[in-house]
Amino acid sequence: MKEQKKKVVVIGGGITGLTAAYYLQKEYANQNQLVDVTLVEASHKLGGKIQTVYKDGFIIEKGPDSFLERKTSAAELAKDVGLENDLVNNTAGRAFVLVKDKLHPMPKGAVMGIPTKLGPFVTTDLFSVQGKMRAVGDFIMPRSKTEGDQSLGDFFRRRLGDEVVENLIEPLLSGIYAGDIDQLSLMSTFPQFYQVERDHRSLILGMKKTTPQAPKNRLNSKNQGIFLTLKGGLESLVDAIEDKMSPGSVMKGTRVLSVEKNNDAYEVSLNNGETLQADSIVVALPHLALADLFPEHEFLSNFKEMPATSVATVAMAFDAEEIEDKLDGTGFVVSRNSDYTITACTWTHKKWPHTTPEGKVLLRCYVGRAGEETVVDLSDAEIEKIVLDDLKETMNILATPEFTIVTRWKNAMPQYTVGHQERVKTMKAQVGANMPGVFVIGSSFEGLGLPDCIDQGKAAVEEVIEYLQ
Repeated sequence: MKEQKKKVVVIGGGITGLTAAYYLQKEYANQNQLVDVTLVEASHKLGGKIQTVYKDGFIIEKGPDSFLERKTSAAELAKDVGLENDLVNNTAGRAFVLVKDKLHPMPKGAVMGIPTKLGPFVTTDLFSVQGKMRAVGDFIMPRSKTEGDQSLGDFFRRRLGDEVVENLIEPLLSGIYAGDIDQLSLMSTFPQFYQVERDHRSLILGMKKTTPQAPKNRLNSKNQGIFLTLKGGLESLVDAIEDKMSPGSVMKGTRVLSVEKNNDAYEVSLNNGETLQADSIVVALPHLALADLFPEHEFLSNFKEMPATSVATVAMAFDAEEIEDKLDGTGFVVSRNSDYTITACTWTHKKWPHTTPEGKVLLRCYVGRAGEETVVDLSDAEIEKIVLDDLKETMNILATPEFTIVTRWKNAMPQYTVGHQERVKTMKAQVGANMPGVFVIGSSFEGLGLPDCIDQGKAAVEEVIEYLQ
């Protein structure tokens, strides 16, 4: 009797779902197993927030621009789809913090704002003498009595004081999550800091002991940084993965309307009138879309209450002669104690020289964060003016940009508030009990960096294989 093909449907073609679909096809092809994998994406492009613009010789990222090299899954994926030779490290350079009206060099040895070298910390003018004395209290302070989750703000303020948090740690961490550190979950964002305090008591001493040294081979190029991207832009990764997918297995511009359980399988209804049969489903959607797809399941619809921040990226191209830039660095983050709308600026032409033609400058700025999102709704011209006015306070810009690209990301930054980890764990257990064979992944749940999303996609592959066996 001929064995019936198993069918897997992946809903959502961002990098998480795309990773899951690609590795599922690859795994089943290697095993010569009869399994069909179909990827369904509502928009007409795969990759989600990974979008690259190619204009006048510039390579401009509208969403993420890189990933941490030490989180290896993203580079491994690039190698698996034939892009190993396109991987490139950033050019390392000084980063700055804009506090009030001055750019302060970030103290050397600071790890996510936590000082691991006392010399640079003591000599910086980023903090007052009182602020420095409060921070070194970390050396004698006992471990926190708080067990488990707490806000990032509570944890760091207790260890290092308000000034270090507000002038260094908060701009860095909120830059990653576009969130309020007094609401963000420690255990869902940086659980390693909790563990360092548990193991070493002092956060400063613990980070000094546990932070790995840069690989010796990196010293062949002293200015090589810790981030990676692709020479052709991150969208080249999405294109390469799509090229490796089986013909006919990707449905773009197609939205899933409903998922209905049918005995031991599922029926996936699409807006084009088709219905897909599925033995297993991987749902890789933002939490708001997930809640809309399964309104009858309270444990999923509850995620409608999870906050998400709207942000915008603003890329500006200039002729180098129109900017007087004497700073040696790759960009800055902005303290909330400063009267600026931008939250950060990357000097992309310095950090990623391959993205910018000779004699040109590319600045990439960010606006919008928790509690400060209205700027995202302004017109392109208004946003450009606001950003340009802010930039002129930090560098001498003599002309308007040759062009500006404003990209809005509405409700795009999920906020992992205190208790998030437990909520996700409970949700996944309830999905397993009520919808066996359905697996929920994505940036709303267990990490929003590219490697975190890729890791979730690969973990879902293992879960689907185990379930179908």
